[in-house]
Amino acid sequence: MSDLQIRNLRPEEITIAIDWAAAEGWNPGLADAACFAIPDAQGFFVGEIDGEPVATVSCVNYGDRFAFLGFYIVREPFRGAGHGLRIWNAAIAHAGTRVIGLDGVVAQQENYRKSGFQLAYANIRYGGVVTAPSKPSAEVVALDEIPFAIVEADDATVFPARRSAFLRAWINTPGHVGRALLRDGRLAAWGLIRPCRTGCKIGPLVADDRAAAEAVVQALLGSAGGGEVFLDVPAVNPDAVALAEQLGLKPVFETARMYTGPIPPLRIDRIFGVTSFELG
Repeated sequence: MSDLQIRNLRPEEITIAIDWAAAEGWNPGLADAACFAIPDAQGFFVGEIDGEPVATVSCVNYGDRFAFLGFYIVREPFRGAGHGLRIWNAAIAHAGTRVIGLDGVVAQQENYRKSGFQLAYANIRYGGVVTAPSKPSAEVVALDEIPFAIVEADDATVFPARRSAFLRAWINTPGHVGRALLRDGRLAAWGLIRPCRTGCKIGPLVADDRAAAEAVVQALLGSAGGGEVFLDVPAVNPDAVALAEQLGLKPVFETARMYTGPIPPLRIDRIFGVTSFELG
């Protein structure tokens, strides 16, 4: 058996992992590669045999306390030979002493536990075809009208680390559309929608309550003209689940949100849509 050589993916090579994720049915966004490279350019890995990519993984470091693992894929002809464990270990080593999070397939939970991950809750992807609303709420504005510092501070209530550079890119990337709801002059809800290989995904979607989340969702759907849409919601947020079901969306698949250690307290009740299963 030829030896596996592990190296960093260069930013322009991250499309390898994203294309493999698409082949696995994960339905990445059309502009994900450029955004994903921003928080940690050294956080993407490829394993090669005789120059041929056979395995990928990412472990993106956010600051000095938190990292998020994703894109853990071994091409089918090369599975069962230990390549996955080797590239996994390289990713874990990159995180150092940071707490690591991931959204793993449910069937692999036991393997993740062996690496020190503990289940926090399930995330469920809902999908379906929706109709664009005729008239969004007048209280909804374009997200870029909100000072970035306000959005960044709000994001810090629902994500375990500051991710300023990534968040700014996620908001400003061409094709991504953001909307926000103001109540009495303060930010009550905000979210983004982006085109994917199939349909569109909404994420993140952050809101004080279901009504605020719904107002932003309707505005986002209006901007996209309706069609097939996906929304990833924490199963432990009943209002988020109810909103997805109200939209007529059905469960597509489930992931296990897991961590290797304690994270800052998060307002999961305000998470109505996860940003990305790959980067958290």
